[in-house]
Amino acid sequence: MAALQNSVPSLHHTLFLNSFPQKGLQKHNHGAFSCCKRGVSVHVRAEQSTSASDSSSSAHFQDSCRRRQLIAAGITAPFISIVDQTPFAFAAETKKGFLSVTDKKDGYSFLYPFGWQEVVIEGQDKVFKDVIEPLESVSVNVIPTSKQDIRDFGPPQEVAETLIKKVLAPSNQKTKLIGAKEHEADGKTYYTFEFVAQAPTYIRHALSAVCIGNGKFYTLTTGANERRWGKMKDRLLTVVDSFQIFNV
Repeated sequence: MAALQNSVPSLHHTLFLNSFPQKGLQKHNHGAFSCCKRGVSVHVRAEQSTSASDSSSSAHFQDSCRRRQLIAAGITAPFISIVDQTPFAFAAETKKGFLSVTDKKDGYSFLYPFGWQEVVIEGQDKVFKDVIEPLESVSVNVIPTSKQDIRDFGPPQEVAETLIKKVLAPSNQKTKLIGAKEHEADGKTYYTFEFVAQAPTYIRHALSAVCIGNGKFYTLTTGANERRWGKMKDRLLTVVDSFQIFNV
């Protein structure tokens, strides 16, 4: 457990923002949106027509809509060669209502609900969220480690409590660990846990999965506002259960 405590400063630097929404959503030029909290910029990648009179932009917007419709129908074959050229690949829906993302560089994959937007947050490897319900999100963080197995940091409950208190929630929020467990898949050990974090104006109900592989410490966190937990629970369980690490 001491090893995890010693890793907290670097974990905190990298993971601190991964469970919480950004205050405000402002429109910027070129069809982008930006949210800010504590000086961290977030850019929502969006495509839209900037002028009804601009035929070129209109054509681009219509093409984007057609592509989204194809993806929603699971017809992705025309785009496979393009996707595979990127460090991570977006695949067709592998489960109804979800899309898959695979990061071939860092060696992980997971599902996320269809309709969530990818956002860029400094210090985080990948983030997707619902721009209307910002507490509904999933993020993945990857940092180097000399450990070979997540069990080297201690049992599930102790690791979960340390991460929640020191990394996944601000110190001024009241947190509660609901449960933690261990499972193995493809020779790798995963810890998954459920917790709530209470802020002055909301309570976030979250799920996390942590694993070690490829000389890296992986953390996936997903969650929703407590008031929407009943509606989102099954989706979020699908997200956290889909998280897989593979050798690269």
